[in-house]
Amino acid sequence: MAHELPPLPYDYEALEPHIDGQTMKLHHDIHHLGYVKGLNNAEAKLAEARESGDFGLVKHWEREAAFHGAGHFLHCIFWENMSPNGGGEPSGALADAINSRFGSFSNFSAQFLAAGGAVEGSGWVLLVKNNATGTLDILTSEKHQNLTQWVVTPLLVCDVWEHAYYLKYQNRRAEYLQAFMNVINWDDVAKRLG
Repeated sequence: MAHELPPLPYDYEALEPHIDGQTMKLHHDIHHLGYVKGLNNAEAKLAEARESGDFGLVKHWEREAAFHGAGHFLHCIFWENMSPNGGGEPSGALADAINSRFGSFSNFSAQFLAAGGAVEGSGWVLLVKNNATGTLDILTSEKHQNLTQWVVTPLLVCDVWEHAYYLKYQNRRAEYLQAFMNVINWDDVAKRLG
């Protein structure tokens, strides 16, 4: 079954002034679509290898599937993690879990922003639920698939690849991260917590 680019749950301009419409259009329609196409291609090549029994390029196609698959699936979460009515602070069980793990929402925000700013090159900053310990953690991922942990569920993801912010914020990643905090869809994040 081929993967498809999901529609945005809002208009391209809906997150302005925090995230501009031109960036959203390029990010979704070109960059995310590229990951979808790359994942479909890698999976097709792996299927061909299984049919032919020729696994000479299995390492290459597995890497392509990991890179494009992580890019696709993280972007699917990223779009839902944002909302024109986002921002503020979470409530309920999510707020309790954040306060329990980080001491306060302010401490969480400071660590999330610092971690996102410290990603070397391109990647992501993520709030995750550690399924082995039951606690929340903040992780970073270089590219999409490097430095990840296998036992976590992504709850909140922020794309810090330059294509996510460069048109509006140029090299000011910290400003982009601050703007992202204004569009977080905490209801979606809480739903992912379960």
